Amino acid sequence: MAAPRKYSLELRERAVRMYRASEPKPQIKKLAIDLGVHPGALRGWIRQAEADADERDDRLTTDERAELAALRKENAQLKRANEILKAAASFFAAGLDRPHTRS
Repeated sequence: MAAPRKYSLELRERAVRMYRASEPKPQIKKLAIDLGVHPGALRGWIRQAEADADERDDRLTTDERAELAALRKENAQLKRANEILKAAASFFAAGLDRPHTRS
C-alpha cells in the first residue's frame, strides 16, 4: 500500500495552474513558499504536468507511468507463477525417476 500523500491533489493542480497561468513565469521557489509547499515538490509537479501535455520528452507521462507499474506488477506475478511451476515439474519428475516396486 502506498504512503499517504503529503499534499492533496487539489493543491497540486492549483499550484501547477498558478505557475502555468503566470506571465512572466514566477520563480518556483518563491511560488512554493507562498503556497507552503517544498520547492522540489512543486518543481516535480510542474515537470510532470509538462510531460503530460507533451511539452517535454525526458519524462514519462502519468498514463505511461501507470501502465509501466501495472506491467511490472504483472511481470512479478508471472515470475512467481513460473517458479511454482518449475518446482512442481521437478517434484513430479523426481517421482518418475524412482523405481516402482510392488509390495
